[in-house]
Amino acid sequence: MPKSSKRKRDDADVDGDNGDRISFSQASGSRLGPVLVSFPGIQPPKSTSFQCYRLKNDTTDDGDFADMPTIVAGETDAVEYFPSAEASTTGCRYLVAIHNKRTGKTVFRPAPVHILTRQVKRLKHTEAIPVSVAQRIEARNALGATFGTKKAKAAIRAQERNRVDVDAMQGVAGHLQTTIESSTGNLPTQEEAKAAADENRLIPSFDATAQRPEDIYTIQSVITDTEWNSISLSALMSAEKFGDRRALLPYTRSKWIDHHLEKAFAGKKPNKTTLKLIFCISSMFAFHNARRMVSEKEKLRERLSRIPPTLLDGLLSRFTESPRGSTEARTTPATETMLLTYLFALCLRVDEYATDTAVIASDLSMALPKVNTLFRTLGCKIEILKPGELQRLRLPESAGESKRAVLRAPVEFPKPRAKRRT
Repeated sequence: MPKSSKRKRDDADVDGDNGDRISFSQASGSRLGPVLVSFPGIQPPKSTSFQCYRLKNDTTDDGDFADMPTIVAGETDAVEYFPSAEASTTGCRYLVAIHNKRTGKTVFRPAPVHILTRQVKRLKHTEAIPVSVAQRIEARNALGATFGTKKAKAAIRAQERNRVDVDAMQGVAGHLQTTIESSTGNLPTQEEAKAAADENRLIPSFDATAQRPEDIYTIQSVITDTEWNSISLSALMSAEKFGDRRALLPYTRSKWIDHHLEKAFAGKKPNKTTLKLIFCISSMFAFHNARRMVSEKEKLRERLSRIPPTLLDGLLSRFTESPRGSTEARTTPATETMLLTYLFALCLRVDEYATDTAVIASDLSMALPKVNTLFRTLGCKIEILKPGELQRLRLPESAGESKRAVLRAPVEFPKPRAKRRT
């Protein structure tokens, strides 16, 4: 049977495009092209805007955009991002592929690479206090008095006795006062120090002025909208038995998760937001359990195959670090602390901001005091619930016998302990 005319046109179109599906394009000097930017050791917020500038002394109008002397810079309210003076990409050339889904063609364009560093605006004009010779001698003597031999300690004591000059002490009070004022001129105020400490806490972003507990740590401060939307509940909703539902979660050895999963399906229609929160918490439990494998991404993805790839990539980007000059991910004490505080913030939301820390500690195989300390870092109080709170949370009276981590608004973070006088 002869082919139809439509079939002939399709064959001709395909044959004609085979040689032009991949092409190479160059952006002229007057046209802005793609730019690659690297942030070693730092991660700017996604809302940060960057601009590409051409150097003033450059008069070249022709040529490739990737070969032109350009810089990339950006800033937030607290940090400036600018090119690193030590960065160099000599000998390397990078290409960016742009694929057109409509035509099926892919275009490669050369792109310059910029390695950026950061500068905190608050410390930009702060000058370091110079160290005098006397301060160096005093520090050296203190070191020798602690770790030196008996002979060295005796020599230091003799030197200290001989150094005292009573006549030189006259009028020293005014000199000391002037020195102290000049040395403490750049010290922050108590309010500035508190604000800086709050910003550097290893916890999700928070609203210190929120009047409701649910507004202190929002879901978006813990997980991005893209990661949230990647979680599918269709298989979980269609499962009929508790065991089948639990088997669909990334982590299946948590009493806390089992209790809330069973509670979520106790009613006629489970809350989808609660189910997604339980799935996120289960994913963080699984990631915490496999944190020693983050350097072997293929094995990690195979072990955590129940976690959506988008969500797993988000966990890797937030809770791992890469050493300078390396692309291998690893966990640090700081990233592990962040993972736990982000996890506990979601647990608080599911528990209506009163979490049984003993169950969490047992699931994580951690000491209860350490878990309580991390909840206090989030602004929680470790206390026994009152009868009215038990009734509000629909908990039995027996729940009032154990302490829980309670988050109230406005949030109050723990104050540093004052040193005892000796």
